[in-house]
Amino acid sequence: MLPCSPTPSARRSVFLLAVWSVILSAGLPSVAADGPEGRQVAGQSSHAQQLPNILFISVDDLNDWIGCLGGHPQARTPNFDRLAASGMLFTNAHCPAPACNPSRGAIMSGVSPHRSGLYDNRQQLRDRLPHTELLPRYLSRHGYWSAGSGKLLHYIIDAPSWDTYFPAKETEDPFPRTWYPAQRPVSLPRGGDWQYVETDWAPLDISDEQFGGDWLVTQWISEQLSRPHKKPFFLACGIYRPHEPWFVPQPYFAPFPLEDIQLPPGYREDDLADVPPAGQQRGRNRYFDHIRGQQQWKQGIQGYLASIYFADAMLGRVLNALENGPHADNTIVMLWSDHGWHLGEKQHWQKFTGWRVCTRVPLMIRVPQGTAGLPQGTPAGSRCAAPVNLVSLFPTLTDLAGLPAEDTNDGPSLVPLLANPESPWPHVSMTYLGRPGNYGLSGQRFRYIAYDNGDEELYDIATDPHEWTNLASRDEYAAQIRQLKQHVPTQLAPYENQSIASLPELAWIPAAEDPAPPDTPPLNDTPQRISVWLSNKAERPVRVFRINTRQQRSPPASTVPQRSPFGTLETGWTKPFPSSPGDRWLIEDLDGRLLGHFDCGTRRAIGNIPKPQ
Repeated sequence: MLPCSPTPSARRSVFLLAVWSVILSAGLPSVAADGPEGRQVAGQSSHAQQLPNILFISVDDLNDWIGCLGGHPQARTPNFDRLAASGMLFTNAHCPAPACNPSRGAIMSGVSPHRSGLYDNRQQLRDRLPHTELLPRYLSRHGYWSAGSGKLLHYIIDAPSWDTYFPAKETEDPFPRTWYPAQRPVSLPRGGDWQYVETDWAPLDISDEQFGGDWLVTQWISEQLSRPHKKPFFLACGIYRPHEPWFVPQPYFAPFPLEDIQLPPGYREDDLADVPPAGQQRGRNRYFDHIRGQQQWKQGIQGYLASIYFADAMLGRVLNALENGPHADNTIVMLWSDHGWHLGEKQHWQKFTGWRVCTRVPLMIRVPQGTAGLPQGTPAGSRCAAPVNLVSLFPTLTDLAGLPAEDTNDGPSLVPLLANPESPWPHVSMTYLGRPGNYGLSGQRFRYIAYDNGDEELYDIATDPHEWTNLASRDEYAAQIRQLKQHVPTQLAPYENQSIASLPELAWIPAAEDPAPPDTPPLNDTPQRISVWLSNKAERPVRVFRINTRQQRSPPASTVPQRSPFGTLETGWTKPFPSSPGDRWLIEDLDGRLLGHFDCGTRRAIGNIPKPQ
């Protein structure tokens, strides 16, 4: 067990809503009302009181290592299993992409990567979908109060899409304060700059509440579930674990003694022998070789199992709050993971592949009786083996709520399967692998993987669930491949991204005793919005603040700089921040000492935070 020091990634914010005052409970802000009584907003559904509540739960980087999916025999997931047993479990569900950004972007927009062109983590959601209405904003426009907490998108909140968020949506930082070890790495030495700084694991000698993070997220969500609402709610809960780093309180490691750890059931030493070159290139990576070289393979598996167990406990808090609160009988519950994770299968560690261990994800949906789109609700303990994709979640929710279909949505609604899991299902599930022309295709029984150089893989999941035998070169399966390829879209959006490396670099201005005030461009009614990327090369977490002289626009214009916190930028992270020309970005250490600042120009740019001198 390790002593820890706090590294808060967001300052708690207090919202003042209409005529209600702020209530503080357990150290967290609680929203006391959804809006004025009986108010009807433009474009809002007239049957708002008849709409079902929606609890929308995301879990990050979770593969099939949960009891009800049987992915690993040592997984402890009583609350995942409890939710699955209360509704429908989809056993053949797959992600839109094997990476956080394109997968979450597709889920929240309902737009498939092949149409949006959002294929990988280096792109920006709003560069590819600048005007697309995301799920929470669509629901707000149709009578819902849309609120969220934790990670729902890729390290952003997209503030205009939400009515309320914790942490404050204006910060665009979805992470509340979290305790991490003071000295890192703890277990896995870094093999080089190629290694993600968060690839590490260890038990922490703290309580769940002291840890913060997902505990704070689920506390806030639980508070919203425990109180009455004047409007139906869309409440989104983003549980971050088991995303790296696998640091969680020590009790979650205790059930997994290192000497008892079992290797992944899908691991086989020669598994890449019949995989074509493009697949082999995606399979073998430096992470797995480095982890085994450091004799940390079982420790990594232990950390992942512990983090899943922690995520399960956080889910249990939310389910308890729902079941013990006033909304137990009229709330749709939908739980999903954005993609899976390799722990040595195919000689791979991490994600970014088209194999089933990476594309197959938990998906559970519970619909109460009396819901407009499914009056009979979902039978407890039902299972569905049809090949489905998370891009269908948006249209499924609009269908269940009886709302108009969103024209931009790509996936088919899952309501026919929720009504009858044996319903005819002519669809396949497509997972896009970083660039057009690379994809995984999941059918009822077979899985087909194609690469843009012409390489292919085919697996019979009924007899080979771990995809150990590639059938693509066998003549007797040529017709099966042709049949599956008929489902591939004929038009694939090109991959486009302005490389961060090509952005102009902002000048770093080290801290001085009396720093000059930021420039103040002339105010206008429609200030230009730009993205400024900040990259933390300081080898320690830093806090980010914006000074913006343009926030108060009503005459007389204010020229008083306003300092806004934007949370913590962890070691090695690079992320965009919403800016206007003339903004100043202040960088402080965790003790509040100013390190320096950047001043924005009139275009996109990057600011590299240097190592301390």
